[in-house]
Amino acid sequence: MGHVDHGKTSLLDALRQTSVAAREAGGITQHLGAFVVSMPSGASITFLDTPGHAAFSAMRARGAAVTDVVVLVVAADDGVMPQTLEAMSHAKAANVPIVVAINKCDKPAADPERVKVQLASEGLLLEEMGGDVQVVEVSAVNKTGLDNLEEALLLQADLMDLKARIDGPAQAYVVEARLDRGRGPLATAIVKAGTLVCGQHVVVGAEWGRIRAIRDMVGNLTDQAKPAMPVEIEGLRGLPMAGDDIIVVESEERARMLSAGRKKKYEKDRLRRIDEGRTEAPEPSEDVPERVEMPIIVKADVQGTVQAVTDALKSLNSPQVFVNVVHVGVGPISQSDFDLAQACGACIVGFNVKNLPTSLSLAASRASIKVKIHRVIYHLLEDIGNLIVDKAPGTFETQVAGEAQVLNIFELKGRSKSKGDDVKIAGCRVMDGRVTKSSTMRLLRSGEVMFEGSCVSLKREKQDVDTVGKGNECGLVIGDWDDFQIGDVIQCLEQVNRKPKFISSESGAVRIEC
Repeated sequence: MGHVDHGKTSLLDALRQTSVAAREAGGITQHLGAFVVSMPSGASITFLDTPGHAAFSAMRARGAAVTDVVVLVVAADDGVMPQTLEAMSHAKAANVPIVVAINKCDKPAADPERVKVQLASEGLLLEEMGGDVQVVEVSAVNKTGLDNLEEALLLQADLMDLKARIDGPAQAYVVEARLDRGRGPLATAIVKAGTLVCGQHVVVGAEWGRIRAIRDMVGNLTDQAKPAMPVEIEGLRGLPMAGDDIIVVESEERARMLSAGRKKKYEKDRLRRIDEGRTEAPEPSEDVPERVEMPIIVKADVQGTVQAVTDALKSLNSPQVFVNVVHVGVGPISQSDFDLAQACGACIVGFNVKNLPTSLSLAASRASIKVKIHRVIYHLLEDIGNLIVDKAPGTFETQVAGEAQVLNIFELKGRSKSKGDDVKIAGCRVMDGRVTKSSTMRLLRSGEVMFEGSCVSLKREKQDVDTVGKGNECGLVIGDWDDFQIGDVIQCLEQVNRKPKFISSESGAVRIEC
Protein backbone atom coordinates (compact mmCIF):
# COMPACT_ATOMS: atom_id res chain seq x y z
CA MET A 1 0.00 0.00 0.00
CA GLY A 2 1.04 3.61 -0.43
CA HIS A 3 0.74 6.79 -2.47
CA VAL A 4 0.26 6.82 -6.24
CA ASP A 5 3.48 6.49 -8.29
CA HIS A 6 5.63 5.51 -5.30
CA GLY A 7 6.58 2.22 -7.01
CA LYS A 8 4.32 -0.44 -5.42
CA THR A 9 3.77 -2.45 -8.63
CA SER A 10 7.40 -1.92 -9.74
CA LEU A 11 8.59 -3.34 -6.41
CA LEU A 12 6.30 -6.35 -6.83
CA ASP A 13 7.59 -6.77 -10.41
CA ALA A 14 11.16 -6.78 -9.06
CA LEU A 15 10.22 -9.47 -6.53
CA ARG A 16 8.58 -11.78 -9.09
CA GLN A 17 10.66 -10.68 -12.11
CA THR A 18 7.75 -9.54 -14.30
CA SER A 19 6.67 -6.22 -15.87
CA VAL A 20 3.04 -5.57 -14.90
CA ALA A 21 3.71 -1.85 -14.26
CA ALA A 22 4.67 -1.29 -17.91
CA ARG A 23 1.26 -2.55 -19.04
CA GLU A 24 -0.78 -0.41 -16.61
CA ALA A 25 -2.86 2.34 -18.29
CA GLY A 26 -1.30 5.69 -17.50
CA GLY A 27 1.36 3.93 -15.42
CA ILE A 28 -0.94 3.59 -12.40
CA THR A 29 -2.61 0.53 -10.87
CA GLN A 30 -6.41 0.63 -11.10
CA HIS A 31 -7.30 -2.88 -9.91
CA LEU A 32 -6.66 -4.92 -6.82
CA GLY A 33 -4.23 -7.66 -7.85
CA ALA A 34 -3.25 -10.86 -5.99
CA PHE A 35 0.04 -12.64 -6.71
CA VAL A 36 2.04 -15.51 -5.19
CA VAL A 37 5.81 -14.91 -5.20
CA SER A 38 8.31 -17.73 -4.61
CA MET A 39 11.17 -16.16 -2.67
CA PRO A 40 14.86 -17.19 -2.97
CA SER A 41 14.70 -18.74 0.53
CA GLY A 42 12.04 -21.20 -0.67
CA ALA A 43 9.14 -19.43 1.12
CA SER A 44 6.02 -18.37 -0.79
CA ILE A 45 4.42 -15.01 -0.03
CA THR A 46 1.05 -13.88 -1.37
CA PHE A 47 1.02 -10.18 -2.22
CA LEU A 48 -2.04 -7.96 -2.75
CA ASP A 49 -1.21 -4.95 -4.94
CA THR A 50 -3.56 -2.02 -4.17
CA PRO A 51 -4.04 1.18 -6.23
CA GLY A 52 -2.61 4.43 -4.84
CA HIS A 53 -4.97 6.91 -6.51
CA ALA A 54 -7.31 8.83 -4.17
CA ALA A 55 -10.40 7.40 -5.94
CA PHE A 56 -9.57 3.82 -4.87
CA SER A 57 -9.86 4.27 -1.10
CA ALA A 58 -12.42 1.43 -0.76
CA MET A 59 -10.04 -0.96 -2.56
CA ARG A 60 -7.25 -0.11 -0.12
CA ALA A 61 -9.58 -0.65 2.84
CA ARG A 62 -10.47 -4.12 1.48
CA GLY A 63 -6.79 -4.92 0.96
CA ALA A 64 -5.95 -3.99 4.56
CA ALA A 65 -8.90 -6.03 5.87
CA VAL A 66 -7.87 -9.32 4.22
CA THR A 67 -4.10 -9.18 4.69
CA ASP A 68 -1.77 -10.24 7.53
CA VAL A 69 1.01 -7.66 7.05
CA VAL A 70 0.88 -4.28 5.26
CA VAL A 71 3.98 -3.33 3.25
CA LEU A 72 3.86 0.48 3.26
CA VAL A 73 5.79 1.70 0.19
CA VAL A 74 7.14 5.27 0.44
CA ALA A 75 9.27 6.93 -2.25
CA ALA A 76 12.60 8.13 -0.83
CA ASP A 77 12.55 11.22 -3.07
CA ASP A 78 8.91 12.16 -2.39
CA GLY A 79 8.25 11.32 1.26
CA VAL A 80 4.99 10.88 3.15
CA MET A 81 1.97 11.85 1.02
CA PRO A 82 -1.88 11.85 1.53
CA GLN A 83 -2.44 8.23 0.44
CA THR A 84 0.54 7.13 2.59
CA LEU A 85 -1.28 8.51 5.63
CA GLU A 86 -4.55 6.94 4.46
CA ALA A 87 -2.85 3.52 4.09
CA MET A 88 -1.54 3.85 7.66
CA SER A 89 -5.08 4.62 8.86
CA HIS A 90 -6.51 1.58 7.01
CA ALA A 91 -3.82 -0.67 8.53
CA LYS A 92 -4.52 0.65 12.03
CA ALA A 93 -8.29 0.27 11.56
CA ALA A 94 -7.84 -3.37 10.46
CA ASN A 95 -5.30 -3.92 13.31
CA VAL A 96 -2.63 -5.13 10.84
CA PRO A 97 1.12 -4.61 11.49
CA ILE A 98 3.15 -2.49 9.05
CA VAL A 99 6.54 -3.09 7.42
CA VAL A 100 7.88 0.07 5.73
CA ALA A 101 9.67 -0.27 2.36
CA ILE A 102 11.43 2.98 1.40
CA ASN A 103 11.61 2.66 -2.40
CA LYS A 104 13.54 4.60 -5.09
CA CYS A 105 16.69 4.72 -2.92
CA ASP A 106 18.73 4.68 -6.17
CA LYS A 107 17.59 8.21 -7.13
CA PRO A 108 19.94 11.18 -6.61
CA ALA A 109 17.26 13.09 -4.65
CA ALA A 110 16.57 10.11 -2.34
CA ASP A 111 16.60 10.94 1.38
CA PRO A 112 15.51 7.87 3.43
CA GLU A 113 16.32 9.57 6.75
CA ARG A 114 13.86 12.40 5.99
CA VAL A 115 11.15 9.79 5.23
CA LYS A 116 11.83 8.04 8.56
CA VAL A 117 11.49 11.31 10.47
CA GLN A 118 8.21 12.08 8.62
CA LEU A 119 6.80 8.62 9.43
CA ALA A 120 7.82 8.94 13.09
CA SER A 121 6.15 12.37 13.29
CA GLU A 122 2.92 10.76 11.98
CA GLY A 123 2.92 8.31 14.91
CA LEU A 124 4.60 5.27 13.29
CA LEU A 125 6.97 3.79 15.90
CA LEU A 126 10.03 2.70 13.88
CA GLU A 127 12.54 0.12 15.19
CA GLU A 128 15.43 2.59 14.93
CA MET A 129 13.54 4.91 17.27
CA GLY A 130 12.61 2.31 19.86
CA GLY A 131 9.41 1.05 18.23
CA ASP A 132 8.46 -2.25 16.59
CA VAL A 133 7.90 -1.20 12.93
CA GLN A 134 10.63 -2.56 10.63
CA VAL A 135 12.04 -0.27 7.91
CA VAL A 136 13.77 -1.59 4.77
CA GLU A 137 15.49 0.56 2.12
CA VAL A 138 14.93 -0.89 -1.38
CA SER A 139 15.21 -0.02 -5.07
CA ALA A 140 12.82 -1.68 -7.51
CA VAL A 141 14.93 -0.50 -10.47
CA ASN A 142 18.29 -1.82 -9.21
CA LYS A 143 16.63 -4.74 -7.34
CA THR A 144 18.52 -3.94 -4.14
CA GLY A 145 17.26 -4.57 -0.62
CA LEU A 146 14.72 -7.22 -1.77
CA ASP A 147 16.32 -9.94 0.39
CA ASN A 148 16.07 -7.60 3.41
CA LEU A 149 12.38 -7.05 2.66
CA GLU A 150 11.78 -10.82 2.47
CA GLU A 151 13.64 -11.29 5.76
CA ALA A 152 11.56 -8.54 7.42
CA LEU A 153 8.27 -10.09 6.22
CA LEU A 154 9.22 -13.62 7.37
CA LEU A 155 10.37 -12.24 10.74
CA GLN A 156 7.08 -10.37 11.15
CA ALA A 157 5.18 -13.60 10.29
CA ASP A 158 7.20 -15.50 12.93
CA LEU A 159 6.53 -12.84 15.56
CA MET A 160 2.78 -13.03 14.82
CA ASP A 161 2.91 -16.85 14.76
CA LEU A 162 0.82 -16.84 11.55
CA LYS A 163 -0.89 -20.18 11.08
CA ALA A 164 -4.03 -21.21 9.20
CA ARG A 165 -6.33 -24.23 9.42
CA ILE A 166 -5.99 -26.41 6.31
CA ASP A 167 -8.64 -29.07 7.01
CA GLY A 168 -12.39 -28.47 6.91
CA PRO A 169 -14.61 -26.07 4.94
CA ALA A 170 -12.94 -22.97 3.54
CA GLN A 171 -13.33 -19.36 4.63
CA ALA A 172 -12.44 -17.12 1.73
CA TYR A 173 -12.68 -13.46 0.76
CA VAL A 174 -13.55 -11.94 -2.65
CA VAL A 175 -10.78 -9.58 -3.81
CA GLU A 176 -12.30 -8.75 -7.20
CA ALA A 177 -15.17 -9.89 -9.43
CA ARG A 178 -15.80 -9.62 -13.17
CA LEU A 179 -18.01 -10.95 -15.96
CA ASP A 180 -16.53 -13.15 -18.68
CA ARG A 181 -18.48 -13.61 -21.92
CA GLY A 182 -17.80 -17.35 -22.08
CA ARG A 183 -17.47 -18.34 -18.41
CA GLY A 184 -19.98 -16.01 -16.72
CA PRO A 185 -19.41 -14.39 -13.30
CA LEU A 186 -15.85 -14.89 -12.02
CA ALA A 187 -14.61 -14.09 -8.52
CA THR A 188 -10.96 -13.62 -7.59
CA ALA A 189 -10.68 -14.86 -4.01
CA ILE A 190 -8.09 -15.51 -1.31
CA VAL A 191 -8.59 -18.48 1.02
CA LYS A 192 -8.09 -17.47 4.66
CA ALA A 193 -8.65 -20.87 6.30
CA GLY A 194 -9.61 -24.43 5.31
CA THR A 195 -9.57 -25.81 1.77
CA LEU A 196 -11.85 -24.71 -1.06
CA VAL A 197 -12.71 -27.73 -3.23
CA CYS A 198 -14.14 -27.82 -6.75
CA GLY A 199 -17.81 -28.95 -6.73
CA GLN A 200 -18.71 -27.37 -3.36
CA HIS A 201 -21.81 -25.20 -2.95
CA VAL A 202 -20.94 -21.68 -1.79
CA VAL A 203 -22.71 -18.48 -0.79
CA VAL A 204 -20.83 -15.31 -1.75
CA GLY A 205 -22.46 -12.20 -0.30
CA ALA A 206 -26.02 -12.37 -1.66
CA GLU A 207 -25.09 -14.70 -4.55
CA TRP A 208 -24.72 -18.47 -4.57
CA GLY A 209 -23.48 -21.21 -6.86
CA ARG A 210 -21.63 -24.49 -7.23
CA ILE A 211 -17.91 -24.17 -7.92
CA ARG A 212 -17.46 -25.39 -11.47
CA ALA A 213 -13.74 -24.64 -11.82
CA ILE A 214 -10.87 -23.21 -9.75
CA ARG A 215 -7.93 -21.57 -11.51
CA ASP A 216 -4.72 -20.24 -10.01
CA MET A 217 -3.44 -16.75 -10.91
CA VAL A 218 -1.54 -18.14 -13.92
CA GLY A 219 -4.81 -19.60 -15.28
CA ASN A 220 -4.10 -23.28 -14.61
CA LEU A 221 -7.00 -25.47 -13.42
CA THR A 222 -6.71 -26.90 -9.90
CA ASP A 223 -8.95 -29.13 -7.78
CA GLN A 224 -8.57 -27.22 -4.54
CA ALA A 225 -7.29 -23.99 -3.00
CA LYS A 226 -5.48 -23.87 0.35
CA PRO A 227 -4.90 -20.90 2.72
CA ALA A 228 -3.14 -17.79 1.32
CA MET A 229 -3.77 -19.02 -2.24
CA PRO A 230 -5.38 -16.49 -4.61
CA VAL A 231 -7.69 -18.25 -7.08
CA GLU A 232 -10.39 -17.45 -9.62
CA ILE A 233 -13.60 -19.41 -9.12
CA GLU A 234 -16.41 -19.87 -11.64
CA GLY A 235 -19.89 -21.30 -11.29
CA LEU A 236 -21.65 -18.49 -9.39
CA ARG A 237 -25.22 -17.60 -10.41
CA GLY A 238 -24.63 -13.84 -10.12
CA LEU A 239 -21.82 -11.32 -9.77
CA PRO A 240 -20.74 -10.83 -6.12
CA MET A 241 -19.44 -7.58 -4.65
CA ALA A 242 -15.72 -7.13 -4.05
CA GLY A 243 -15.20 -7.63 -0.32
CA ASP A 244 -17.85 -10.35 0.14
CA ASP A 245 -17.10 -13.42 2.25
CA ILE A 246 -17.30 -16.90 0.70
CA ILE A 247 -19.09 -19.46 2.86
CA VAL A 248 -19.18 -23.18 2.01
CA VAL A 249 -22.58 -24.84 2.63
CA GLU A 250 -23.62 -28.49 2.55
CA SER A 251 -26.36 -28.39 -0.11
CA GLU A 252 -27.94 -26.42 -2.94
CA GLU A 253 -31.14 -25.91 -0.89
CA ARG A 254 -29.17 -24.34 1.96
CA ALA A 255 -27.27 -22.10 -0.50
CA ARG A 256 -30.51 -20.92 -2.15
CA MET A 257 -32.15 -20.20 1.21
CA LEU A 258 -29.18 -18.25 2.60
CA SER A 259 -28.81 -16.26 -0.63
CA ALA A 260 -32.52 -15.34 -0.71
CA GLY A 261 -32.42 -14.21 2.94
CA ARG A 262 -29.40 -12.00 2.32
CA LYS A 263 -30.94 -10.45 -0.81
CA LYS A 264 -34.06 -9.58 1.20
CA LYS A 265 -31.94 -7.96 3.92
CA TYR A 266 -29.84 -5.98 1.39
CA GLU A 267 -33.00 -4.69 -0.31
CA LYS A 268 -34.52 -3.74 3.05
CA ASP A 269 -31.33 -1.86 4.03
CA ARG A 270 -31.24 -0.12 0.64
CA LEU A 271 -34.83 1.11 0.98
CA ARG A 272 -34.14 2.26 4.54
CA ARG A 273 -31.14 4.31 3.36
CA ILE A 274 -33.28 5.91 0.62
CA ASP A 275 -35.95 6.83 3.20
CA GLU A 276 -33.31 8.27 5.55
CA GLY A 277 -31.90 10.32 2.68
CA ARG A 278 -35.36 11.73 1.95
CA THR A 279 -36.04 12.67 5.59
CA GLU A 280 -32.61 14.28 6.01
CA ALA A 281 -32.90 16.34 2.81
CA PRO A 282 -33.45 20.02 3.74
CA GLU A 283 -36.56 21.85 2.57
CA PRO A 284 -35.79 23.91 -0.53
CA SER A 285 -35.72 27.65 0.22
CA GLU A 286 -36.05 30.58 -2.13
CA ASP A 287 -32.45 31.70 -1.49
CA VAL A 288 -30.87 28.37 -2.47
CA PRO A 289 -30.96 27.62 -6.21
CA GLU A 290 -32.49 24.29 -7.20
CA ARG A 291 -29.93 21.57 -7.93
CA VAL A 292 -29.66 20.23 -11.45
CA GLU A 293 -29.61 16.43 -11.70
CA MET A 294 -26.93 14.72 -13.77
CA PRO A 295 -27.84 11.02 -14.29
CA ILE A 296 -24.88 8.72 -15.03
CA ILE A 297 -24.60 5.04 -16.02
CA VAL A 298 -21.30 3.41 -14.97
CA LYS A 299 -19.85 0.34 -16.72
CA ALA A 300 -16.40 -1.07 -15.86
CA ASP A 301 -14.37 -4.23 -16.32
CA VAL A 302 -14.49 -5.50 -12.71
CA GLN A 303 -16.79 -5.09 -9.70
CA GLY A 304 -14.23 -3.30 -7.49
CA THR A 305 -13.52 -0.71 -10.17
CA VAL A 306 -17.26 -0.09 -10.65
CA GLN A 307 -17.51 0.70 -6.94
CA ALA A 308 -14.41 2.93 -6.97
CA VAL A 309 -15.56 4.90 -10.04
CA THR A 310 -19.09 5.27 -8.59
CA ASP A 311 -17.71 6.59 -5.27
CA ALA A 312 -15.38 8.99 -7.09
CA LEU A 313 -18.23 10.36 -9.25
CA LYS A 314 -20.47 10.83 -6.19
CA SER A 315 -17.67 12.88 -4.59
CA LEU A 316 -18.26 15.42 -7.42
CA ASN A 317 -21.68 16.30 -5.97
CA SER A 318 -22.07 20.03 -5.41
CA PRO A 319 -24.81 22.40 -4.18
CA GLN A 320 -25.66 23.07 -7.85
CA VAL A 321 -25.38 19.64 -9.50
CA PHE A 322 -26.51 16.30 -8.06
CA VAL A 323 -24.61 13.36 -9.58
CA ASN A 324 -27.17 10.54 -9.72
CA VAL A 325 -25.64 7.15 -10.61
CA VAL A 326 -28.78 5.47 -11.99
CA HIS A 327 -27.20 2.15 -12.98
CA VAL A 328 -23.90 0.33 -12.57
CA GLY A 329 -22.70 -2.86 -14.24
CA VAL A 330 -19.71 -5.00 -15.11
CA GLY A 331 -18.88 -5.66 -18.76
CA PRO A 332 -19.06 -3.78 -22.07
CA ILE A 333 -21.64 -1.06 -22.83
CA SER A 334 -24.75 -2.74 -24.23
CA GLN A 335 -27.96 -1.81 -26.06
CA SER A 336 -29.92 -1.93 -22.78
CA ASP A 337 -27.57 0.72 -21.34
CA PHE A 338 -28.40 2.95 -24.32
CA ASP A 339 -32.13 2.38 -23.85
CA LEU A 340 -31.87 3.36 -20.18
CA ALA A 341 -29.69 6.40 -21.00
CA GLN A 342 -32.23 7.56 -23.59
CA ALA A 343 -35.12 7.11 -21.15
CA CYS A 344 -33.57 9.15 -18.33
CA GLY A 345 -31.19 11.43 -20.27
CA ALA A 346 -28.10 9.88 -18.70
CA CYS A 347 -24.44 10.08 -19.66
CA ILE A 348 -22.72 6.67 -20.04
CA VAL A 349 -19.30 6.30 -18.42
CA GLY A 350 -17.18 3.32 -19.47
CA PHE A 351 -13.98 2.52 -17.59
CA ASN A 352 -11.52 -0.05 -18.96
CA VAL A 353 -14.21 -1.43 -21.29
CA LYS A 354 -14.05 -2.06 -25.04
CA ASN A 355 -14.75 0.75 -27.48
CA LEU A 356 -18.30 0.94 -28.84
CA PRO A 357 -19.21 -0.99 -32.00
CA THR A 358 -19.96 1.29 -34.96
CA SER A 359 -23.72 0.59 -34.77
CA LEU A 360 -23.94 1.68 -31.10
CA SER A 361 -21.68 4.67 -31.72
CA LEU A 362 -23.98 5.89 -34.52
CA ALA A 363 -27.07 5.26 -32.36
CA ALA A 364 -25.48 7.33 -29.55
CA SER A 365 -24.76 10.28 -31.84
CA ARG A 366 -28.30 10.14 -33.32
CA ALA A 367 -29.89 10.07 -29.85
CA SER A 368 -27.43 12.72 -28.52
CA ILE A 369 -26.27 10.38 -25.74
CA LYS A 370 -22.90 11.31 -24.25
CA VAL A 371 -20.55 8.30 -23.95
CA LYS A 372 -17.26 8.74 -22.12
CA ILE A 373 -14.79 5.82 -22.30
CA HIS A 374 -11.52 6.09 -20.39
CA ARG A 375 -8.69 3.86 -19.19
CA VAL A 376 -7.09 6.25 -16.69
CA ILE A 377 -9.03 7.45 -13.63
CA TYR A 378 -7.47 10.97 -13.78
CA HIS A 379 -8.84 11.58 -17.28
CA LEU A 380 -12.26 10.15 -16.43
CA LEU A 381 -12.77 12.41 -13.38
CA GLU A 382 -11.50 15.48 -15.25
CA ASP A 383 -13.85 14.82 -18.18
CA ILE A 384 -16.92 14.32 -15.97
CA GLY A 385 -15.91 17.27 -13.77
CA ASN A 386 -15.90 19.56 -16.84
CA LEU A 387 -19.32 18.16 -17.88
CA ILE A 388 -20.70 19.00 -14.42
CA VAL A 389 -19.28 22.54 -14.58
CA ASP A 390 -20.95 23.06 -17.99
CA LYS A 391 -24.29 21.76 -16.69
CA ALA A 392 -24.25 23.79 -13.45
CA PRO A 393 -26.65 26.78 -13.51
CA GLY A 394 -24.07 28.94 -11.71
CA THR A 395 -24.80 31.74 -9.24
CA PHE A 396 -25.50 35.32 -10.25
CA GLU A 397 -23.32 37.86 -8.49
CA THR A 398 -23.16 41.65 -8.61
CA GLN A 399 -19.73 42.83 -9.74
CA VAL A 400 -18.30 46.31 -10.27
CA ALA A 401 -17.71 46.59 -14.04
CA GLY A 402 -16.33 50.13 -13.93
CA GLU A 403 -15.84 53.29 -11.87
CA ALA A 404 -16.21 56.94 -12.89
CA GLN A 405 -15.38 60.07 -10.88
CA VAL A 406 -17.56 63.20 -10.97
CA LEU A 407 -15.42 66.14 -12.22
CA ASN A 408 -18.16 68.70 -12.88
CA ILE A 409 -21.94 69.14 -12.57
CA PHE A 410 -24.13 70.57 -15.28
CA GLU A 411 -27.73 71.71 -14.83
CA LEU A 412 -30.33 71.97 -17.58
CA LYS A 413 -32.94 74.63 -16.73
CA GLY A 414 -35.94 76.21 -18.43
CA ARG A 415 -37.26 72.93 -19.82
CA SER A 416 -40.97 72.75 -20.74
CA LYS A 417 -43.45 71.17 -18.31
CA SER A 418 -44.12 68.38 -20.80
CA LYS A 419 -40.47 67.25 -20.59
CA GLY A 420 -40.33 67.27 -16.80
CA ASP A 421 -38.31 69.10 -14.16
CA ASP A 422 -34.78 70.46 -14.29
CA VAL A 423 -32.06 67.84 -14.90
CA LYS A 424 -28.59 67.57 -13.29
CA ILE A 425 -25.88 65.93 -15.36
CA ALA A 426 -22.72 64.52 -13.81
CA GLY A 427 -19.66 65.17 -15.93
CA CYS A 428 -17.37 62.19 -15.25
CA ARG A 429 -14.15 60.51 -16.26
CA VAL A 430 -14.09 56.70 -16.31
CA MET A 431 -11.21 55.72 -14.00
CA ASP A 432 -11.44 51.94 -14.32
CA GLY A 433 -13.31 49.34 -16.41
CA ARG A 434 -16.27 50.62 -18.38
CA VAL A 435 -19.63 52.33 -17.77
CA THR A 436 -22.67 50.84 -19.52
CA LYS A 437 -26.03 52.58 -19.84
CA SER A 438 -28.08 49.38 -19.29
CA SER A 439 -26.37 48.64 -15.96
CA THR A 440 -27.31 49.74 -12.45
CA MET A 441 -25.37 52.74 -11.07
CA ARG A 442 -24.20 53.09 -7.47
CA LEU A 443 -23.13 56.51 -6.13
CA LEU A 444 -20.43 56.59 -3.43
CA ARG A 445 -19.47 59.63 -1.36
CA SER A 446 -16.45 59.32 0.94
CA GLY A 447 -16.75 55.54 0.57
CA GLU A 448 -20.40 55.46 1.69
CA VAL A 449 -23.22 54.32 -0.61
CA MET A 450 -25.60 57.25 -1.16
CA PHE A 451 -27.89 55.90 -3.90
CA GLU A 452 -28.40 53.04 -6.31
CA GLY A 453 -30.50 53.35 -9.46
CA SER A 454 -30.66 53.02 -13.22
CA CYS A 455 -28.89 55.21 -15.78
CA VAL A 456 -31.37 57.40 -17.69
CA SER A 457 -28.91 58.97 -20.12
CA LEU A 458 -25.27 58.43 -21.10
CA LYS A 459 -23.58 60.83 -23.51
CA ARG A 460 -20.07 61.26 -24.85
CA GLU A 461 -19.33 64.47 -26.77
CA LYS A 462 -23.08 65.20 -27.05
CA GLN A 463 -23.71 61.78 -28.62
CA ASP A 464 -25.88 59.11 -26.94
CA VAL A 465 -23.74 56.04 -26.34
CA ASP A 466 -24.25 52.64 -24.72
CA THR A 467 -20.74 52.20 -23.27
CA VAL A 468 -17.84 54.45 -22.27
CA GLY A 469 -14.38 52.91 -21.71
CA LYS A 470 -11.55 53.70 -19.29
CA GLY A 471 -9.92 57.14 -19.63
CA ASN A 472 -12.84 58.72 -21.50
CA GLU A 473 -15.10 61.51 -20.28
CA CYS A 474 -18.89 61.34 -20.35
CA GLY A 475 -22.04 62.87 -19.00
CA LEU A 476 -24.61 60.71 -17.24
CA VAL A 477 -27.98 61.14 -15.60
CA ILE A 478 -29.19 58.80 -12.84
CA GLY A 479 -32.96 58.43 -12.43
CA ASP A 480 -34.46 59.97 -9.25
CA TRP A 481 -31.12 61.43 -8.14
CA ASP A 482 -29.69 64.90 -8.72
CA ASP A 483 -27.62 65.58 -5.59
CA PHE A 484 -24.21 65.17 -7.25
CA GLN A 485 -21.02 66.58 -5.73
CA ILE A 486 -17.59 66.92 -7.30
CA GLY A 487 -15.43 63.98 -6.19
CA ASP A 488 -18.34 61.49 -6.02
CA VAL A 489 -17.57 58.03 -7.38
CA ILE A 490 -20.15 56.33 -9.62
CA GLN A 491 -19.84 52.54 -9.90
CA CYS A 492 -21.32 50.58 -12.81
CA LEU A 493 -22.75 47.27 -11.50
CA GLU A 494 -23.22 44.12 -13.61
CA GLN A 495 -24.82 40.74 -12.90
CA VAL A 496 -22.28 37.97 -13.62
CA ASN A 497 -23.05 34.25 -13.71
CA ARG A 498 -20.24 32.56 -11.75
CA LYS A 499 -19.83 28.88 -12.64
CA PRO A 500 -18.34 26.30 -10.25
CA LYS A 501 -14.73 25.12 -10.69
CA PHE A 502 -13.36 21.60 -11.07
CA ILE A 503 -10.36 21.26 -8.72
CA SER A 504 -7.90 18.35 -8.73
CA SER A 505 -5.18 18.05 -6.08
CA GLU A 506 -1.73 16.48 -6.53
CA SER A 507 -2.86 13.41 -4.57
CA GLY A 508 -5.62 12.78 -7.14
CA ALA A 509 -8.51 13.91 -4.92
CA VAL A 510 -11.11 15.93 -6.86
CA ARG A 511 -13.97 18.24 -5.95
CA ILE A 512 -16.34 20.81 -7.42
CA GLU A 513 -15.96 24.20 -5.76
CA CYS A 514 -18.96 26.52 -5.98
